[in-house]
Amino acid sequence: MQFITISRAGPVTTVTLNRPEVMNAINVEMHAELQIAFDEFAQDPDQWVCVVTGAGDRAFCAGSDLKAAAKSGLPPTYPKSGYAGLIERFDCNKPIIAAVNGVALGGGFEVALACDLIIASENASFGLPEPLVGAVALGGGLHRLSRQMPLKQAMGAILTSRRISAEDALKYGLVNEVVPQAELMACVENWCQEILRASPVSVRTSKAVVNRGLMESSVEEAMKNQAEYPEFIAWRASEDIKEGPSAFAEKRKPKWTGR
Repeated sequence: MQFITISRAGPVTTVTLNRPEVMNAINVEMHAELQIAFDEFAQDPDQWVCVVTGAGDRAFCAGSDLKAAAKSGLPPTYPKSGYAGLIERFDCNKPIIAAVNGVALGGGFEVALACDLIIASENASFGLPEPLVGAVALGGGLHRLSRQMPLKQAMGAILTSRRISAEDALKYGLVNEVVPQAELMACVENWCQEILRASPVSVRTSKAVVNRGLMESSVEEAMKNQAEYPEFIAWRASEDIKEGPSAFAEKRKPKWTGR
């Protein structure tokens, strides 16, 4: 990989956008590399949690590399799972955490919004400034932001292209936690370890049931239909569903297989 790095520590994959000299802006080659990285994570049965972050101490990701795009003169092309190989990856039920270590703007904000959790450093900021350059945040930013924070505040940020501070993002429920930058990755590690205490199958099923349930017309419909969700059916037939009660009865820590 030329523009990203991938590291694995036990069942945790960390994908780092690695172009700090341009605030980790995404070019065509990085899009392709991210598609490969997230494909590998999704398909590896031994990888259970993914962390996405940016290199350096200024930016998570400043969005698309507009200079490279202007130089090429070609319309933007994205991989099969959409921008950064992530924003249209609706079939990955493994937890993905954004460790936002600076600015997350435009497509960078859209990448963070596509993650399940956002842990931010105190110097982080978020925004969709696309209209300032005559563009529109069509990589899920408009749809996700208006669903993940109060609508009036979301519309204010969208229509003004105004940045959202880490403090305000926490106040609006857009991020899970804000910590000093030096403590960011340690905090993310704590979140990973808390997730890893539980059955990976149960965690994946929980994510899937939430996402599918949100598409139902009501809580009543979601509860009525959840037993037919494929992830629910797979969980009922898993090894982990047997291991949990056995470990409890034997007063030992469960040995999850994720299968």
